[in-house]
Amino acid sequence: MTIYALASGSGISGVAVIRVSGDNVKRVIKLLTGKELPSPRVATLRKINNINTSELIDEGIIIWFPGPESYTGEDMAEFHVHGGKAVILAIQNQISRIENCRLAEPGEFTKLAFQNGKINLLKAESIADLISAETEIQRLQAVKIMQGKSSEKFNELREKLIKILSYVEAKIDFPDEDLPEDKIKQIKNNSSKVLDEITKILNDQKVGEIVREGFKIAIVGPTNAGKSSLLNNLANREVAIVSEIAGTTRDVIETHLNIDGYPVVISDTAGIRESKDEIEKKGIKLSLKRAEKADLKLVVVDARNIDLSGFLNDLLKDNAILVVNKSDLLKEKLHSQITKFKHVLISLKKNSNIEKLISEIKNNLKDKFIFDEDILITRERHRQHLMQCSDHLKSFLQKNDIKDFDKAAEDLRLATRHLGMIVGKVDVEEILGSIFNDFCIGK
Repeated sequence: MTIYALASGSGISGVAVIRVSGDNVKRVIKLLTGKELPSPRVATLRKINNINTSELIDEGIIIWFPGPESYTGEDMAEFHVHGGKAVILAIQNQISRIENCRLAEPGEFTKLAFQNGKINLLKAESIADLISAETEIQRLQAVKIMQGKSSEKFNELREKLIKILSYVEAKIDFPDEDLPEDKIKQIKNNSSKVLDEITKILNDQKVGEIVREGFKIAIVGPTNAGKSSLLNNLANREVAIVSEIAGTTRDVIETHLNIDGYPVVISDTAGIRESKDEIEKKGIKLSLKRAEKADLKLVVVDARNIDLSGFLNDLLKDNAILVVNKSDLLKEKLHSQITKFKHVLISLKKNSNIEKLISEIKNNLKDKFIFDEDILITRERHRQHLMQCSDHLKSFLQKNDIKDFDKAAEDLRLATRHLGMIVGKVDVEEILGSIFNDFCIGK
């Protein structure tokens, strides 16, 4: 099957790129141009015509990539044409008429690249991250993953486990031959070292995921404190409806911001109060859930009516800034109970002290985004596999201590498999290869 799709952005543009990949690419080029194939990997100007009538559709650049030296590993071509909607639709319509040609599914070109061994799963994911990167820090992280440092590390750890497993498998296959004590000691030491490395990787404060998904800030607090006004002020646009009627915000309203190059997802939530309205109660429940998952909480209260008992006190316990709004209406000093919390006194109506609040937010961002070259986890998928690998390694070490080799080997196989699943590489034949390389089995 041959697939095709618009590879450039949708909408009107100066140039559009239509990508085609599969066994029929040669035929597609010949039918659309009425000429033989251009030289491989050379940009060639060609007229692109209607297949049946030879009527001119457009004139553009064709680049022909014979497989396997292409992005997908198959025969592939790119049609660089004028970016008008009618041009793109006309060319795609002609390709669809050619036998065994269909529109590509989302991500299918990159999926083919993975299946044909051109890239691993981590690189495939990093390509998606690079395309969706909105800030410089997200771009840099995606590029680092693309360069293969994460893949190298996970493959290196996996190779170490395969080597250990080969010794354990040999003992199972040849029970009458005792493993030398130094080998048993080496198995324990090497597997402990791998476990230590995985523990270190997991202990990264989830910085990689925060960079990729955005630093999550939840604006929470009682009704009519100015939460929606604060969201609009930080976003510099009307994101949320502002009203003096209590309970206006009933759902979570979310917007993405770029604060000094840091990706931020900021959420306005329903005002928290006792309510009999079922919809509002659901909104309040969502508010508390969002606050629980947030990296930072902005707890907004009215300067004239502050009660930090109950839920407000709970919200302020961890990763929170107390935002005391409506300072312009304040007629006396703040209560002493406020001073024990990290707080900022502002007036959204007078646009007073907002810069100080933003400065506090930036300090939180900088603290959270401190990371070194060793951040290797960028998705929850990676973290889950590493945690599973860690659990199986701990179990392996316990069973290995009592020389229960059969059960220990299964734990080691599963640990190896979870590391392989991160990069999309799981092959039991590699274990057999390692055994034959290290042991003279036919003696």
